[in-house]
Amino acid sequence: MPGIAAIISRAPEEKCRARLDAMLTTMSHESFYASAVHLAPGLGIYAGAIKFENGNDGVFFDHDRHVAVIFSGECFLDHQLVDGKTIVSLYRECAGDFPARLNGLFCGLLVDIAARKAFFFNDRYGIQRVYFHEHEGNYYLASEAKALLRILPNLRKFDPAGVTDFLTFGCTLEWKTLFKGIEIVPGGSNWIFENGQLTRVAYFTPQQWESQPELSATEFEDRFQQTFKRILPRYFESGSKIGIALTGGLDTRMIMACRPTKNHTVCYTFSGNNGYTLDDTIAARVANASGLKHNLLRLENDFFFAFSAYADKTVYVTDGCASVFNTHEIYFNRRARELATTRLTGNYGSEILRNVSTLKPVPLSSRLLSPEWRAKVEARIAELAEWKAQPLTFAAFKNIPWNLFGNLAAGRSQVHFRTPYLDNELVALAYQAPDPVRQSSLPSFRVVRKSDPSLSEIPTDRGFAGTNSGLRFLSRRLFAEATFKLDYYHNEGMPNAFAPFDPAFKSVGSMFGILGRHKFLHYRSWFRNELAPFITERLADSQSQPASFWDPAFVKRAAADHVGGRKNYSQEINSILTLASIDRQLLRDLPRD
Repeated sequence: MPGIAAIISRAPEEKCRARLDAMLTTMSHESFYASAVHLAPGLGIYAGAIKFENGNDGVFFDHDRHVAVIFSGECFLDHQLVDGKTIVSLYRECAGDFPARLNGLFCGLLVDIAARKAFFFNDRYGIQRVYFHEHEGNYYLASEAKALLRILPNLRKFDPAGVTDFLTFGCTLEWKTLFKGIEIVPGGSNWIFENGQLTRVAYFTPQQWESQPELSATEFEDRFQQTFKRILPRYFESGSKIGIALTGGLDTRMIMACRPTKNHTVCYTFSGNNGYTLDDTIAARVANASGLKHNLLRLENDFFFAFSAYADKTVYVTDGCASVFNTHEIYFNRRARELATTRLTGNYGSEILRNVSTLKPVPLSSRLLSPEWRAKVEARIAELAEWKAQPLTFAAFKNIPWNLFGNLAAGRSQVHFRTPYLDNELVALAYQAPDPVRQSSLPSFRVVRKSDPSLSEIPTDRGFAGTNSGLRFLSRRLFAEATFKLDYYHNEGMPNAFAPFDPAFKSVGSMFGILGRHKFLHYRSWFRNELAPFITERLADSQSQPASFWDPAFVKRAAADHVGGRKNYSQEINSILTLASIDRQLLRDLPRD
């Protein structure tokens, strides 16, 4: 995916050049990627960027080429979308303090030849992820872990702590990775490389926002409406079309209600291979009321025919951060790219504004794990509570960059990704909301109603519309929440005891129209039906499984029990297949340089 790669080393120039070339080649996954490099052998710095052909990232210089920045992502300065040239100018103005002025999702390496130093910097949340390894005064950075694994084959080992996190939560925590010796650079970093030494500096910590005074409910809502309307136009800046990934929820509704322009905008919704969800039908109504054509992007038969290749590519491109359960992400975003190369979403609005958390233990059967790994997972679960002490800090600086990164990485391999809900101004303001407000969806709904009353009359997927009080509102909310939970239990959440009764449950649910209203991803069902041959073949291949993690007898039974409808082992199968794909593609079969 687009990103940067860098080597800071006193090793011979020819060796470093060859290694940088190998790193960039490893990150070049699509024909619409381009690359750029900057070499400063006198400083032992060799860096480059992979970018979309029409992106604002790449390599930029000042007028005398004494300062260069290798930049990836998008950032704003004083409400304007800027490129690396502006960052170089900002460095000239602010010296080492320049990252604190930037707003957006980005990473970069700024090289000052005259000062003989370099600065690595990233966004406050660490969303524009960069992996790092240090060995004997040699430093390696890359936006993809596989770029480091390619040139440093001694790192091709699973890290036990990272694997424990993956088996416990489905992701790695605390800036750890699945690979021994590779770490993730924390968000808000401004690391300084000088005279062969690294000084790790943080230009931002969440405590800077936590210390703000709490506002009253009225004052917060007033500021929230003003802030959202003020910041949103910057996310529509583009020389080409903006694609709005429209859903039936509040967060994309706010974007549609407050969007600043009618031009260069297209909207679409991702959907399953059949039927219609609330996202499909509501998004179409919202688009029509906004004067836009609505595009429904469905999973077609080719997704299932080529599932093996899509699954492997998803795991490979994201370094295993996106699992087999996320195989649809590259597929959908590739189709979205045909409509618009920039995707504007409502992602993370629920986490930032309403305390929604998706970081929780993965419900794996204890029988899946070998005794050694079972004990590690049980111990790790007990530590989750300590990270949730400040809910917004947990959401913005832990849940989103650790747990939700995989989906983002897969999608970002195809399109530019934007969301207003990680704007620094908006997140900083969210810290000032009183607790009752942070537990409510009503402030978000009132933004819609005040900005575009016609859109507020269209019910959301969770029942908000018109006047949100009284029995009618209560019945809408209860029905929405009940069908949402039923959809979950009919999919990956199906209890094992109920799995044999699935046909009857599906028949009754469909008869009364209470299933399929919210979810269009049916991996549990697909593993039993369309993808059964793939599941059976992959799990039967004992040579492809990292043996130490699993109870081999359970793995042999899992496919047969799931495909046969006797159990729901979708989560277990996802974990097995994902780690097997990581082991095969990134640890064993990756080329060596």
